[in-house]
Amino acid sequence: MRFNWFIVALITLITWMLANFELTAQQGYQLPPPTVVEIIDADPEPSVSFSPDRNWTVAIDRPAMPSIEDVSRRMLRLAGIRIDPAANGPFRTSYNKGLTYRLMADSQFARRVDLPPGGKLATLSWSHASDAFAYSVVTDGGTELWAVGELQTTGQQPLGKKPVKVADQLSTVMGGISWMPDGKTILARLVPENRGEEPAPSLTPTGPNIQESYGNKSPTRTYQDLLSNAHDEALFSYYATSQIALVDLQGTITKLGDPGIYTSVRPSPDGKYLLVEKIKKPFSFLMTYRSFPKSIEVWGLGGPNQDVVESRKLIADVPMAENIPIEGVRLGPRNVEWKAGDAATLIWVEALDGGDPKTKAEYRDQIVALSAPFESKPDGLVKLQHRAAGVSFFADPSLLLTTEYDRDRRWVRAQMHDLKTPGSTPRTMMDRSIRDRYADPGRTVTMRDETGHSIALQDGDWIYRTGDGASPRGNLPFIDRQNLKTLETERLWRCAEGSYEQCAGIAKSSADQKPVVITSSENPVTPPNYFLRDLNTGKASPLTDFQDPTPEIRGIKKQLVNYKRADGVPLSATLYLPADYKEGTRLPLLVWAYPREFSDAKTAAQISGSPHRFTRMRGLSHLTLLTQGYAIMDSATMPVIGDPETMNDTFIEQIVAAAQAAIDKAVEMGVADPDRVAVGGHSYGAFMTANLLAHCDLFKAGIARSGAYNRTLTPFGFQSERRSFWDAKDIYFGISPFMHAHKINEPILLVHGENDNNSGTFPMQSKRMYQAIKGNGGSVRLVMLPNESHGYRARESVLHTQAEMIDWLDKYVKNPEFPDVDEPSSR
Repeated sequence: MRFNWFIVALITLITWMLANFELTAQQGYQLPPPTVVEIIDADPEPSVSFSPDRNWTVAIDRPAMPSIEDVSRRMLRLAGIRIDPAANGPFRTSYNKGLTYRLMADSQFARRVDLPPGGKLATLSWSHASDAFAYSVVTDGGTELWAVGELQTTGQQPLGKKPVKVADQLSTVMGGISWMPDGKTILARLVPENRGEEPAPSLTPTGPNIQESYGNKSPTRTYQDLLSNAHDEALFSYYATSQIALVDLQGTITKLGDPGIYTSVRPSPDGKYLLVEKIKKPFSFLMTYRSFPKSIEVWGLGGPNQDVVESRKLIADVPMAENIPIEGVRLGPRNVEWKAGDAATLIWVEALDGGDPKTKAEYRDQIVALSAPFESKPDGLVKLQHRAAGVSFFADPSLLLTTEYDRDRRWVRAQMHDLKTPGSTPRTMMDRSIRDRYADPGRTVTMRDETGHSIALQDGDWIYRTGDGASPRGNLPFIDRQNLKTLETERLWRCAEGSYEQCAGIAKSSADQKPVVITSSENPVTPPNYFLRDLNTGKASPLTDFQDPTPEIRGIKKQLVNYKRADGVPLSATLYLPADYKEGTRLPLLVWAYPREFSDAKTAAQISGSPHRFTRMRGLSHLTLLTQGYAIMDSATMPVIGDPETMNDTFIEQIVAAAQAAIDKAVEMGVADPDRVAVGGHSYGAFMTANLLAHCDLFKAGIARSGAYNRTLTPFGFQSERRSFWDAKDIYFGISPFMHAHKINEPILLVHGENDNNSGTFPMQSKRMYQAIKGNGGSVRLVMLPNESHGYRARESVLHTQAEMIDWLDKYVKNPEFPDVDEPSSR
């Protein structure tokens, strides 16, 4: 008997030790159930790129996911950029596998483009002449630039040149290629010749790394991947420095100027000038490269082929972007670009309010222009009451469409200006809340003019608009045209209810007929395919025939559901049910959401999305839980409504009320078990998840991926919060779930990429949240994914995350093995 009691005591001790000591063993990557693996491993349908004249298509083959080996390649994190030193370009977590180009009018003509051995397709760019395209391929030796030229649609047989490698050391760290106005020459940035070996780090420090500031206010959002020492500065200079060059389609290269850190290089419409932006020292350890000092110059090109730099004109010497108020802007020229329709005219924006949104001013911005030879002072074109948010051009260069944003009201307005009559009253084309989706008139359809610059597609006095068509019945995309003289709007087409079809481009148009358009059509069981739709006859001819990559999930049921918050605010969600769901069965429920801010209840109540879109389960999709017997309230609206300056004062109350309403709706419909409900979200949705577990008892467990939980670590604002921590300490504390970790008495799964690059969501956020919950006796699991960023890409990481989510909810929600953790006495 003594021996038996000893065994019992020993077993009890071991059980207690396992329950009270952190498990740190590395288990390796896990797999979810085979059904989920098969779904996630399925390759998606190809993406499609149309030539500007809509005569050609390029189908690009895409892989499902890269391997962890691909994601774990060497990466440099410098000045807010993630650099692949082998490619001398941005670090990419996935590449495309190949491409096939086709003539739209002849479905029999198709040519497969083979990549070089071991090559990976990175980018593709069409010439605005539509008779050539270029693509970049990453190899072990760097990034190569290839081109396919002389695409012809005339004659008995369509023609296209064989691919030609036109450059073998492309530098894409600071941007990609563009086309010169002739449509046959590529403006590229190359790795400088004879640049030497990569700077080696010093094995012995030469001194401390010092930063200093003396009395200048410089509120800065928190950024990742910043420079931190002299070696980082040297590495950034080494990889960001490039040589500007002209490259023709036969591979002839003409260098322009000296190597430098060029962030932008754009040709003028007449091809005689280049607009060049170049970063200068000193660099910053607190801001990304976008805030570094820079020069803005115009280079004059000469010689018989416009391939020699004959002059340089300094347009602006822009200092470091310091001392800028929260949501403020730089002083001096910003958003400098060429004005389409003019031979060589620069246009840019300048602040009239000191760049401070809190300063009272009659006008906040003005738009100015400066024409060649760029010797005079710029001409003021228009003054804007609110902050400039964009400009659009037309075939008539005297017309200018400006978009401005009213920060105080969260309002957007677009106005048409006639530059031929300075001082004339502009005509308002749009004036609405930025959140008012029902009133969105859509995006102006643009085209590339004969020089490659973007202008509105126009037939006579008519321009075209395409939009998502948000409505009380969900999104119903549309095509409109608007008369520039009368501002009359005519609806040309709208997606029929019960399906989802959207405009992908206008193929042919004229003033006296409706256009022929390219649409992408899909429904819950058929993937998106492209059609050539004649809006005059209604005839739709298929252009693609992509098949369902995951037919095994087609039985899944989904519907748009509407309900109300306790205060009367209308809400909505897409309810998903498993393929084998039997009516009347109450299932475990997952509420997946992401909070959004609104100024008023009316816009917060608006519905977006559509239940008629093709159901996908790719990557991190939480919809895979449908295969495991869960009901899902997806994209459940979590509006935070109020004055933009103070809306977060009631953040907790509003998300709790919205969560309660979502659960009540699912229970009322008879599909959810109110005692088996989980909540989940990614990024700001993870922040919401932790807050809900801390401040209510509606859920059995939660999943929080890549979140931020301590807002004191983002002290100069987050999301739409405009106040700093020092202006609103109680709010920052009150809505930080880290400060309420002792109240989280439901199991929470924390997942985070170890290399998260998103502003504010440092990996440390999840590590400290784990410590806080663990230290207060809560049930928590922390999964840190090696070499992953804010979203997880590697197959091993994705499938492991799927396994973690399924196991967590099965254990604590579907089939709870243990009772809830005892409620802390402080609550």
